[in-house]
Amino acid sequence: MRTSKRTQILDAAARLVQREGVKSVTFDAVAAEAGLTKGGLLYHFASREELVRAIHQHLAGRWEAGLVAAAGKPAAEASPAERLAAYARVTAQSATRAELLFMVEGSTTPEHAAPWDAVMERWAPPAAGAASDPQALDRFVARLAADGLWLYESVTGQRLDAGLRRAVAERIASGRETG
Repeated sequence: MRTSKRTQILDAAARLVQREGVKSVTFDAVAAEAGLTKGGLLYHFASREELVRAIHQHLAGRWEAGLVAAAGKPAAEASPAERLAAYARVTAQSATRAELLFMVEGSTTPEHAAPWDAVMERWAPPAAGAASDPQALDRFVARLAADGLWLYESVTGQRLDAGLRRAVAERIASGRETG
């Protein structure tokens, strides 16, 4: 099946963000990355805001596809532990810089946050009742650890060794207590 021009544009925008950050998303830059003219880009997206919303939706969809692949099933068919394990693995091992940057950027605007919030609600829901449910509390702590892993790398600028990332992801995903 052939990829639509709109998807090609959104993939190009993701590559641009991966290299240069969220502020790089301009019509000129995205058009150049996609091999289009600015007019060709405007045919698909009437405004920068429309383009940014579409990028959020596209990247959140890619994130969810990664979660489904990691769990081996959709969120609705996975147990809370399976959903959390998939979340830990994807967050620690395969999340792209573009996805993480847009996820963080999206948190500043409810409209931009909506696609990310929907994914998170299915895969790593808020810790409602965690104070009285030890399993829910363990899942919430594991989610914070998974989120903290990529935040650590972002803040320190240090990319952890792939083996260590994998080991940390598996440790978070397992939910085992240390002895």
